[in-house]
Amino acid sequence: MFLTYLNAGDFPGADMARKFLQMGVTRARRYANHASGRKYASDGTVLPLEEDRWTSEKARSAEIFGDFYRRAEYNEDYREWKKEWKREFG
Repeated sequence: MFLTYLNAGDFPGADMARKFLQMGVTRARRYANHASGRKYASDGTVLPLEEDRWTSEKARSAEIFGDFYRRAEYNEDYREWKKEWKREFG
């Protein structure tokens, strides 16, 4: 979707697609680190990390999202449009 928006000249769409890729990284990492998705116990203590947090299916998913997120974030056209948008809208 990122490339579709980019090719259509739709910066807001491309930016949202990039943000969804970023969110995929953070969500997948959360579940790789804590299978329940919860970092804290009810008493506020940090729950232990999963043993396979670097090798699990969720960890691999985070890597895949991360690869595509970096491709989007460092796309030359996207970066130029982002600079223009920041100059215009702050």
